[in-house]
Amino acid sequence: MVSKADNDALEAQFESQFQKPGDLVERDDDTGAMTIDSLCMNCHEQGVTRLLLLRVPYFRDIILESFECEHCHLKNNSIKSAGQIQERGTVYTLRVENEEDLQRQVIRSDVSGFKLTTKLGNEIEVPKGTGQLTNVEGMVQLIHESLSGEQDLRKDQAPELYAALVPIIDSLEKIMSREDAFPFTISLDDLTGNSWIAPNSNDRGNKYKRHEYPRTHEQNEELGISADANAVNQEDTAQVEAGDPEDLDIVDGQVYTIPAECPGCNKEAEVNIKKVNIPYFKEVLLFGTNCGHCGYKSSAIKTGGEVPEKGKRITLQVDNEVDLSRDILKSDTAGLYSSELDLDVQPGTLGGRFTTVEGLLVEIRDQLKGAIFDVDDSTRSGGDSMVSSDKEKWQRFFSRLDQAISGELKFAITLQDPMASSYVQDLCSPAIDHQITTEEYTRSAEEEDDLGLTDMKTEGYEEAQAEADAAKADATQKE
Repeated sequence: MVSKADNDALEAQFESQFQKPGDLVERDDDTGAMTIDSLCMNCHEQGVTRLLLLRVPYFRDIILESFECEHCHLKNNSIKSAGQIQERGTVYTLRVENEEDLQRQVIRSDVSGFKLTTKLGNEIEVPKGTGQLTNVEGMVQLIHESLSGEQDLRKDQAPELYAALVPIIDSLEKIMSREDAFPFTISLDDLTGNSWIAPNSNDRGNKYKRHEYPRTHEQNEELGISADANAVNQEDTAQVEAGDPEDLDIVDGQVYTIPAECPGCNKEAEVNIKKVNIPYFKEVLLFGTNCGHCGYKSSAIKTGGEVPEKGKRITLQVDNEVDLSRDILKSDTAGLYSSELDLDVQPGTLGGRFTTVEGLLVEIRDQLKGAIFDVDDSTRSGGDSMVSSDKEKWQRFFSRLDQAISGELKFAITLQDPMASSYVQDLCSPAIDHQITTEEYTRSAEEEDDLGLTDMKTEGYEEAQAEADAAKADATQKE
């Protein structure tokens, strides 16, 4: 729950934004819920909306909203984020393997897409709609009710659709009855970054993944936060004047600046690009975004070249402060893990980073603390809503991480990159550095699929495209 001060602030916000003259906002001192008279959109009589501000551990504040009309008995409920739209969108993916996973909390905003892939490979997508606070099992039940509710009608009016939905509905019923339903996969994609699937400290490997991505201009327009037309036009003009990138020679060490849209305030910003040649590795591009309006800053790194035949696994034994100062390049496709630190960072979580071992650990620590303990808000500890055993577990984890950063703890870290685009500085070259172990490995089918390599066609694609164009032309002519 949240403090009385938080509820007072929320009440003041509603009074200033939603309250009309003569309206009343009532609050239950026991539960903290607020009640507001609202117009029923079904019968146009006066109904009641109840609002409750909740803090979700490991996530952020949300508003539970429930409406009820005593005249027509209409009822509905939803959730909304109590904060702002995040700078990046997020995608959560969870492999559901047991009963405990079914009880994981799910927060789905009204602009997020939800997808469930059954054990048999059937994909079910839930369109954007009302925000929900539920769990994995609740989402399964919701999908089942939505699909099975009109099956009798489909059997007569759309028999083909009826037959196609039968195995999908059967799979959902097996999940709900726990009959040979595991494993199955769910994913949650939210442009605002305000949706969430609860993590677990026991998650390992690819069971639980969280990926952030920058929104496109079109996605910002969909959310109603795009830059104004003049800024967009200026950006387009600047890009035209810059010329064709293929006609330009990018010089090592030279900083290039291109206009962009700030993911923080959606106004015009600048992206600085610099090509760096890393000895004994390859050329990389460093990207740095700086917004003069809101002060937003971010950095990323991209590697180029062809897709390698195999992935690469690099393990570094860190024994002292010298090892902590080694340069390290973690590409956005690489995962990082350390058994000594009980650390497992999934690909895409931090994006691409070119820093030192110490700098990478500091960034991991700060990002996790921001999500777990809300270090950006000194008035909140994150512990009020957290189970004491979980809090002690996280405190032990951060204590070991702090010891590793200060050089008091020896540990090993491993970068596993299916694209072989990561790098750890070798301090003994051309001699052998015995603290670094490098091995190539064959990518798994899941890694190939995540990278988009499974369906990639590098030979004969011209003929396939010609056939597709011909088929499209024939269909157009028939119409």
